[in-house]
Parts: sequence; structure tokens; C-alpha cells
Amino acid sequence: MGMTTEHAQHPRIAEREKAGPHTTGAERIGFNGRVAILITNSVGTMWCAYAFALLALISLPDAIKAGTAPLIAWIAQTFLQLVLLSVIMVGQKVSAAASDKQALQTYKDAEALLKIQDDVHRLIKLNNELTAQIHDVTCRGLGVKTAPAKAPISKPKTAAKSVTKRTPAKR
Repeated sequence: MGMTTEHAQHPRIAEREKAGPHTTGAERIGFNGRVAILITNSVGTMWCAYAFALLALISLPDAIKAGTAPLIAWIAQTFLQLVLLSVIMVGQKVSAAASDKQALQTYKDAEALLKIQDDVHRLIKLNNELTAQIHDVTCRGLGVKTAPAKAPISKPKTAAKSVTKRTPAKR
């Protein structure tokens, strides 16, 4: 009486191991995408933001001399647009890196859960086979004939509810 429980791993587990997690760095891009990434990585730095701030400050004295309206236009159109562009891009890069870390952690968690589920599935199969073997041995000892150990397990039958019809009492 040997154990013949064979367990086949779900194909999605091997598929996930082969593919790995998808991150922003793994995104496929063409020539235009590479140029855009190069410009984004150059302009999206704090050093570039500092350079843009210095560049904008060169025209500040002229904006102050011109009066209130030109000064407000300088702040809105020159300083804020030049400097905030780079700062926002730096923030986006930080957010993307954090998002990639979160995606990788979620991927690892899902991998662990898939493997645990696969192990549970294997153990349930083993438990069912061992239970059938124990049942066979026990029934043979009592002299009872049993069905083969590989018989499918059926759902337990529920007792039918009895329905009693109530008739209204006559007065």
C-alpha cells in the first residue's frame, strides 16, 4: 500500500517566475521614447531646477523696474514655469520609484500566496488519499466491502425539510 499522490504545479506559477514583475524600467520603448526618457532624466533633476532658477533670476531686476504687471508676469511665466517644471519631474521620478517598489512587493506577496495555495492543494490531495486508505484498512478489518480508494467524493446529502400545512381553525 504505497502513496501514489502526484501533484502537478499550476502552470501560472512557472509562468510568473519566468516573466517576473513588470516595472517602469522594463517598459518597451522606441527611438522617440528613448529621446523622451533622455530629456526627462536630464531636465527632471534638482540641479536643472537650480540652473533654471538662476536663469530666471537674471531677468528679475528688469521685471522689478518695469512695474507690478511685468513682475507678476515674470513670476508666473518665467520663474514658476521654469523651476516648477523640473521640481515636478523630480517628484514624478520619486513617485515612480516608490510605485515600482510597491509593485515588486505585491508581486512577491502574490508569488508566496500562489506557492502556499499550491502546497495546500497538494496536501489536500494527499490527505484525501490517506483517508481513503485508512477507510479501506478499517473496513477490511471489520469485514465490510468498500469502493475503490480513488472513488470520487460526493457531497453530503441534506435532510429534506418536512412541510406541514396549517389550516385555519374553524370558529
